[in-house]
Amino acid sequence: MPDRPCSGYLLRAGGAEVWVDAGPGSLAELLRHTTLARLDAVWLSHLHLDHIGDLLNAYYALAYGELPARTPLPVYAPAALAVRLAGFFAQPDAVFLSDVLDLRRLHDGHEVVVEDLRLTSRAVEHGTEAYALRAESSSHTLVYSGDCAPCSALDELAVNADLLLCEANDPHPNAVHHTPTQAGELARRTGAKQLVVTHVGPLLTVEKATSQAGKAFGGITTAAEVGAKLSF
Repeated sequence: MPDRPCSGYLLRAGGAEVWVDAGPGSLAELLRHTTLARLDAVWLSHLHLDHIGDLLNAYYALAYGELPARTPLPVYAPAALAVRLAGFFAQPDAVFLSDVLDLRRLHDGHEVVVEDLRLTSRAVEHGTEAYALRAESSSHTLVYSGDCAPCSALDELAVNADLLLCEANDPHPNAVHHTPTQAGELARRTGAKQLVVTHVGPLLTVEKATSQAGKAFGGITTAAEVGAKLSF
């Protein structure tokens, strides 16, 4: 929709800046708040286009945009990203990207510390290789579901989050997405302090999804908005 980028978030904590998911339209919004030169990393939950499309634009900007020189940008993502990028550029492999993007493979339980920000990834249920993220800095915690159905790994990751950013895509339970009610139930049973619903699908309104999630959670519940700044 106009003025509605796909999934993409700028995570600032512990002296680090991380671009979390890079859906189409998200790069332009990202550049309202930072620059590609200032990013410490990119973290991609899975390889569906609505979560990675603007990584191509970032590559072109870094490679050919006459931007200030920087070290290759670390990109944490499912392993198949290298094959996808090589295919897009009709190359035999992704080696040609290495002076611009430093591709690093995610796996279940992957941990990395960026400045004073710890990122922990868990494999979740989405019908493809997909991950949720726990970001921790100075005893504050944000958990991002990525795209997924309810699963034990997400429950374990989300315990006592200060801010739970959870998708609420579908009105009916299924094997690949949360309903708003399931997002609220996740927040309640894991002890989240605040729930922010995101990735609301076309069969729901943001208002309805937020209301249903809040009713199931019983706590502070809002919806993600383009350009909004959230504290955790």
